[in-house]
Amino acid sequence: MGIDLSGDGHTLVTYSQLANWGQCSSWNNFTAAPFTAGSRVISFDADPCDYFTTGKVKAMTLSLSVLVAIEMFNSLNALSEDGSLLTMPPWVNPWLLLAMSVSFGLHFLILYVPFLAKVFGIVPLSFNEWLLVLAVALPVILIDEVLKFVGRCTSGSARRSKQKSD
Repeated sequence: MGIDLSGDGHTLVTYSQLANWGQCSSWNNFTAAPFTAGSRVISFDADPCDYFTTGKVKAMTLSLSVLVAIEMFNSLNALSEDGSLLTMPPWVNPWLLLAMSVSFGLHFLILYVPFLAKVFGIVPLSFNEWLLVLAVALPVILIDEVLKFVGRCTSGSARRSKQKSD
């Protein structure tokens, strides 16, 4: 269940290892595979426990990118309180699309301009990592569409029952 990232070269850790990463030095046979962070390859030959400190930069970058994407997609949900994106498409508000484009553009700028990435303490993401970001962020649109549908159905039945009583 979930997204299988075993083929991306990252070291898979258990929940117990993740929750107790401070005790890494006492684990037997723990090794961490090297991975690419930006333009450099990070290797953990000397101390595999550095995976949990140095390797967190990629996780922080993924987290930031997911938050940015969720907020941008959630802004599409705000076009209408109860209208679906299918009936009120995003291009009815070109200013929102412009704001989203600028926001994503600035995010890409800090990700892919080495000086800015260093200032913000993040690293560039690969194509597969962007697919992961989208897989986590896009459901915010689906969830809101379901909530809007339930709201329309509920308010419609309330109006019908009020009309019958009048």
